[in-house]
Amino acid sequence: MSKKTIMLCCAAGMSTSLLVNKMKKAAETLKVDVDIFATAVSGFDQELASRQVDCVMLGPQVSYMADDFKAKLSERNIPLVVISMQDYGLMNGERVLKQALDLLN
Repeated sequence: MSKKTIMLCCAAGMSTSLLVNKMKKAAETLKVDVDIFATAVSGFDQELASRQVDCVMLGPQVSYMADDFKAKLSERNIPLVVISMQDYGLMNGERVLKQALDLLN
């Protein structure tokens, strides 16, 4: 699998940045070549326009926006998933990374 880019999106981008760091550590351990970054929902459109994104993961606090995001992503055939509240709350980077990798396969 070539290097994939995973975008995490939450209300402000702050707590998700912590999860990104844990996901990057898990990726190193699993020897998976991914680019992972976080953005606030307000930066979603700009990030999507300026980067190659292979999948999008929404924080549970913005899960109500999933349908709107899916509509925007469907044109580019980019999959989207809402991160489980439990994994997000525990900042379980490995489980969230595996969820993203499953989405990409």
